[in-house]
Amino acid sequence: MIIKNKNRHWIFLIFFWFILGITIWAQLIADYGIISAVRQSALILLSSIVLAHFLSDVMLPKALRKNKMTLFAVQAFAVVLLLSLCLAVIYAVFSDSRTRNRLYPDEANMATIEFLWARFCGSIPAALLICGTACGLRFYQEHNVIEQNHARLQQVHLEAQIKILQDQINPHLMFNVLNHIHILMQSNVELASVLLVQFSDILRYQLYECNKEYVPLHLEIKYLKDLIAVEETRWGNELEVKSKWNIEDGRLQIVPLLLVPLIENAFKHVSRLPNQKGYVHLSCKQVNKQLIFEIENSYTEQYKIPSKSQGLGLENVKKRLAIQYPEKHQLSINKTDSDFTVKVVLDLK
Repeated sequence: MIIKNKNRHWIFLIFFWFILGITIWAQLIADYGIISAVRQSALILLSSIVLAHFLSDVMLPKALRKNKMTLFAVQAFAVVLLLSLCLAVIYAVFSDSRTRNRLYPDEANMATIEFLWARFCGSIPAALLICGTACGLRFYQEHNVIEQNHARLQQVHLEAQIKILQDQINPHLMFNVLNHIHILMQSNVELASVLLVQFSDILRYQLYECNKEYVPLHLEIKYLKDLIAVEETRWGNELEVKSKWNIEDGRLQIVPLLLVPLIENAFKHVSRLPNQKGYVHLSCKQVNKQLIFEIENSYTEQYKIPSKSQGLGLENVKKRLAIQYPEKHQLSINKTDSDFTVKVVLDLK
């Protein structure tokens, strides 16, 4: 993108100098003849290019980097005066007495110094226009580069935030499942083996797919189903787990692991009252290009499990939605005395 803007900048400059040279030559040819007009135009153009680019390509970037625009204004004024002097000298050199009488009748009888001063004053507006245009084009280019660098830094910052939020998911899940496998190895080796195989599928997805910005919806749904299966195996008959899936087009794209904290939270904070089985109910359906995900778990304040990380999963989801789905999501959280429900609606790619 920066290379493209540099090319565009040079195209503008070449076009500007070409138009300026043609304009100067067209004004001079009738008064000085073809050869003299070409020579005079070339000298005017050469002096303008050298001084204007020294101002715009050397002084201006340095002033912008060091934030010394007052000093630059003084330097620009000096360059404008120097260019005006160059233009005045060129006019004086190419203007003999007959040409001066014809073109500048009011200045025909002036001494050379007076004529030079008059031409110097008359050249200041042209020098201002030339230097101002060159600096304007350069400032536009510098502004674009700064904007692009700022946008790139913002993108890097967002990607770092997403990586941090995404990395928060894996340790919790791994710790919970591995701890349960360790317990099962002492009482039910067969069930521990089943859980280990299911968990290996989850890890495989995290290792090979989740380093992408977006993944196909069908892969993410399979991962969520595997996660639910692991949780069902872990809890056995202690919980009632129900899930409904209705995906029309699995080729649509979704950011990976976005909904995992909601599933983790539901199983982590589900209430299990005496003589009453807790439950986790999940519904996930796709309607056109929208994904509607809703998860509900039994809940009670009386038997709530205290946890320092309570609410961390929801905050994780909120931040990722704000970063990765700005104005393309809906999040609703509903808590009653007996249940806790979270609903997410996403606009898929």
